[in-house]
Amino acid sequence: VTANGVCSNVASAARTGWRVHLRKPPRASLRAAAAAKRVRFLFSDTGGGHRASALALKGALEALYPGRVECDLVDVFVESGVLPYSAFPDLYTWLAARPPLWAALFEAGSTPLGQCLNEISTELALGQKCEELLSAAPRPDCVVSVHPLLQGAPLRALARLDGGSRTTPFATVVTDLGSAHPTWFHRDVDACFVPSDALRELATQAGLRDDQLVQHGLPIRPAFARGRTGVGERGAVRAQLNLDSSLPTVLVVGGGDGMGGLADVASATGRALGRIPGGAQMVVVCGRNEAARAAVGAQAFPDGVRALALGYVTDMERYMAAADALVTKAGPGTIAEAAAMGLPTVLSSFLPGQEAGNVDFVADAGFGVFKQSPAEIGDQVAAWLADEAILTAMAAKAEAAARPDATDAIARDLARLVLGNEAAS
Repeated sequence: VTANGVCSNVASAARTGWRVHLRKPPRASLRAAAAAKRVRFLFSDTGGGHRASALALKGALEALYPGRVECDLVDVFVESGVLPYSAFPDLYTWLAARPPLWAALFEAGSTPLGQCLNEISTELALGQKCEELLSAAPRPDCVVSVHPLLQGAPLRALARLDGGSRTTPFATVVTDLGSAHPTWFHRDVDACFVPSDALRELATQAGLRDDQLVQHGLPIRPAFARGRTGVGERGAVRAQLNLDSSLPTVLVVGGGDGMGGLADVASATGRALGRIPGGAQMVVVCGRNEAARAAVGAQAFPDGVRALALGYVTDMERYMAAADALVTKAGPGTIAEAAAMGLPTVLSSFLPGQEAGNVDFVADAGFGVFKQSPAEIGDQVAAWLADEAILTAMAAKAEAAARPDATDAIARDLARLVLGNEAAS
């Protein structure tokens, strides 16, 4: 028996004093059919990937089924107003900058006791709030979680709202890639979408059945799913971005918060690029890290090296299309996007536990490496940019690892949950 199976019942008893039976055959809501069915995505901004995945799936569902499916997003933790949950986005940023502490909490929460305590505390703190958020008009006909901590409490809330036995379809879309926290995998969901063989194995170990598991890949935004050709010819894209169309180019990113020692990585990479005959250019996207942007912008790089420091950007697909190589922390969304864009990738850092498997995913697919020190990162990038044959071979491997159709495939399966098999075909 898995931890979430036992603790779901414990948490329910702690709150209500009676046992809720969650598992029912998947079917559409018994409520009177409306003009459009409502899908509600549950997420929180603990990292940018949860919102990005939800928005990608929302866009796909509404594009594939116009007038038949409408979607909304709910940041459960923030909208609950309950501390410490409402502070989770800020707490995530603080913890991510302290990997040893992150690792300790991740590992403690992965134990059966840790999972049980999480189920009980989340139910006691957020059970009633989940009912309110899930019953808010228009009441959803299907609920989709894209966050590891938003399975148990929402499932129990739906059961209570449905009269004690859940009838509203519920799915989980896992937004990690090569490794994941066990709280992603709840045995009572109707469907659990996993992006990789590694996560399918973890889900099976957690007690999910084969008929609950669906594997398409990680949902990414349409701008990335179309690949380089969907954005434009590389030289033309560089010209649009005021970059030199002839210089080999590396893109350095650190997520929306500019994490992973971004300024030090950019400094070492810029120095290494000075060894490339004919010069090179580097674009550093610092996100909301204004200190890193200022540091990169103030630095003097070797002759022949052009450097552009940017803040938060909303057209990352264009910068990826303009680049020959990418340096990034091992975030799953960025890795999936890089693969779709055919970008050789140097991974500069990873969150222990949560992102460790992403390093293996990239290395095993052959389109990247992990280098820990800024000097090693710079040396690797300079070696790649000086060898066109290596770049071409690794770009092909990146594209082979990509799953650009994953978003639409997941959206179609979600539509079958809410519309029925025939109506969604």
